[in-house]
Amino acid sequence: MTKIVHVAVGVIKREDKIFLTKRLAASHQGGKWEFPGGKVEANETLHQALHRELKEEVAIDTLSCTPLMQISHDYGDKKVLLDVFVVDNFTGEAKALEGQQSGWFALSEFEGLNFPAANQSIIEKLNQVYQ
Repeated sequence: MTKIVHVAVGVIKREDKIFLTKRLAASHQGGKWEFPGGKVEANETLHQALHRELKEEVAIDTLSCTPLMQISHDYGDKKVLLDVFVVDNFTGEAKALEGQQSGWFALSEFEGLNFPAANQSIIEKLNQVYQ
Protein backbone atom coordinates (compact mmCIF):
# COMPACT_ATOMS: atom_id res chain seq x y z
CA MET A 1 0.00 0.00 0.00
CA THR A 2 1.34 3.42 -0.98
CA LYS A 3 1.97 5.77 1.92
CA ILE A 4 0.18 9.12 1.83
CA VAL A 5 2.46 12.11 2.44
CA HIS A 6 0.58 14.90 4.24
CA VAL A 7 1.91 18.32 3.23
CA ALA A 8 1.19 21.85 4.47
CA VAL A 9 1.49 24.24 1.50
CA GLY A 10 1.81 28.01 1.58
CA VAL A 11 0.67 30.27 -1.25
CA ILE A 12 2.85 33.20 -0.19
CA LYS A 13 1.22 36.34 -1.57
CA ARG A 14 2.43 39.95 -1.63
CA GLU A 15 0.28 42.41 -3.56
CA ASP A 16 -0.32 40.75 -6.97
CA LYS A 17 2.68 38.37 -6.83
CA ILE A 18 3.08 34.84 -5.47
CA PHE A 19 6.38 33.38 -4.27
CA LEU A 20 7.40 30.08 -5.88
CA THR A 21 10.39 27.76 -5.52
CA LYS A 22 11.75 25.27 -8.03
CA ARG A 23 12.19 21.70 -6.81
CA LEU A 24 15.77 20.45 -6.85
CA ALA A 25 16.48 18.07 -9.75
CA ALA A 26 17.13 15.06 -7.47
CA SER A 27 13.81 15.38 -5.60
CA HIS A 28 10.39 13.89 -6.45
CA GLN A 29 8.92 16.02 -9.27
CA GLY A 30 12.37 17.63 -9.57
CA GLY A 31 12.82 20.70 -11.76
CA LYS A 32 9.19 21.81 -11.39
CA TRP A 33 7.96 25.01 -9.77
CA GLU A 34 5.91 24.72 -6.59
CA PHE A 35 4.31 26.53 -3.72
CA PRO A 36 6.62 26.14 -0.69
CA GLY A 37 5.73 23.87 2.20
CA GLY A 38 6.51 20.45 3.53
CA LYS A 39 5.53 17.34 5.44
CA VAL A 40 3.33 17.52 8.49
CA GLU A 41 5.13 15.68 11.30
CA ALA A 42 3.22 13.32 13.61
CA ASN A 43 3.29 15.72 16.56
CA GLU A 44 2.33 18.90 14.64
CA THR A 45 -0.83 20.75 13.73
CA LEU A 46 -1.17 21.96 10.14
CA HIS A 47 -0.38 25.52 11.22
CA GLN A 48 2.71 24.45 13.16
CA ALA A 49 3.96 22.47 10.15
CA LEU A 50 3.32 25.36 7.75
CA HIS A 51 5.08 27.85 10.03
CA ARG A 52 8.09 25.54 10.53
CA GLU A 53 8.44 24.61 6.85
CA LEU A 54 8.17 28.19 5.58
CA LYS A 55 10.75 29.32 8.16
CA GLU A 56 13.14 26.49 7.16
CA GLU A 57 12.62 26.72 3.39
CA VAL A 58 12.03 30.38 2.62
CA ALA A 59 13.00 32.37 5.75
CA ILE A 60 9.61 33.88 6.62
CA ASP A 61 7.62 33.87 9.83
CA THR A 62 3.96 33.25 9.17
CA LEU A 63 1.80 35.59 11.26
CA SER A 64 -1.53 34.30 9.95
CA CYS A 65 -2.90 32.28 7.06
CA THR A 66 -6.21 31.47 5.42
CA PRO A 67 -7.23 27.96 4.32
CA LEU A 68 -7.60 27.76 0.53
CA MET A 69 -8.24 24.09 -0.24
CA GLN A 70 -7.29 20.46 0.33
CA ILE A 71 -6.09 18.22 -2.51
CA SER A 72 -5.48 14.47 -2.70
CA HIS A 73 -3.30 13.39 -5.61
CA ASP A 74 -1.84 10.04 -6.68
CA TYR A 75 1.38 10.29 -8.69
CA GLY A 76 1.55 6.50 -9.03
CA ASP A 77 4.79 6.24 -7.06
CA LYS A 78 3.59 8.56 -4.29
CA LYS A 79 0.29 9.84 -2.91
CA VAL A 80 0.03 13.31 -1.41
CA LEU A 81 -2.57 15.10 0.69
CA LEU A 82 -2.03 18.85 0.37
CA ASP A 83 -3.54 21.31 2.84
CA VAL A 84 -3.12 24.65 1.08
CA PHE A 85 -3.14 28.04 2.83
CA VAL A 86 -2.83 31.61 1.55
CA VAL A 87 -0.06 33.34 3.50
CA ASP A 88 -0.28 37.11 3.06
CA ASN A 89 0.65 38.13 6.59
CA PHE A 90 4.29 37.34 7.35
CA THR A 91 7.58 38.88 8.41
CA GLY A 92 10.92 38.48 6.69
CA GLU A 93 11.85 38.52 3.02
CA ALA A 94 11.01 35.28 1.21
CA LYS A 95 14.09 33.64 -0.28
CA ALA A 96 15.03 30.04 -1.03
CA LEU A 97 17.27 28.57 1.68
CA GLU A 98 17.84 25.10 0.20
CA GLY A 99 19.74 26.02 -2.96
CA GLN A 100 16.71 26.04 -5.24
CA GLN A 101 15.62 28.76 -7.66
CA SER A 102 12.84 31.04 -6.47
CA GLY A 103 10.96 34.15 -7.41
CA TRP A 104 7.84 36.28 -7.24
CA PHE A 105 5.40 35.67 -10.10
CA ALA A 106 2.09 37.14 -11.22
CA LEU A 107 -0.67 34.59 -11.85
CA SER A 108 -0.48 35.47 -15.54
CA GLU A 109 3.12 34.18 -15.59
CA PHE A 110 2.17 30.71 -14.26
CA GLU A 111 1.22 29.52 -17.77
CA GLY A 112 4.87 29.41 -18.81
CA LEU A 113 5.99 27.46 -15.74
CA ASN A 114 6.05 23.69 -15.22
CA PHE A 115 4.25 22.61 -12.02
CA PRO A 116 3.62 19.17 -10.46
CA ALA A 117 0.19 17.83 -11.45
CA ALA A 118 -1.16 18.22 -7.89
CA ASN A 119 -0.58 21.99 -8.14
CA GLN A 120 -2.92 22.47 -11.12
CA SER A 121 -5.99 22.60 -8.84
CA ILE A 122 -4.30 25.26 -6.71
CA ILE A 123 -3.59 27.39 -9.79
CA GLU A 124 -7.19 27.03 -10.99
CA LYS A 125 -8.49 28.07 -7.56
CA LEU A 126 -6.14 31.08 -7.41
CA ASN A 127 -7.34 32.20 -10.84
CA GLN A 128 -10.95 32.02 -9.61
CA VAL A 129 -10.20 33.94 -6.42
CA TYR A 130 -7.72 36.58 -7.65
CA GLN A 131 -8.54 37.25 -11.32
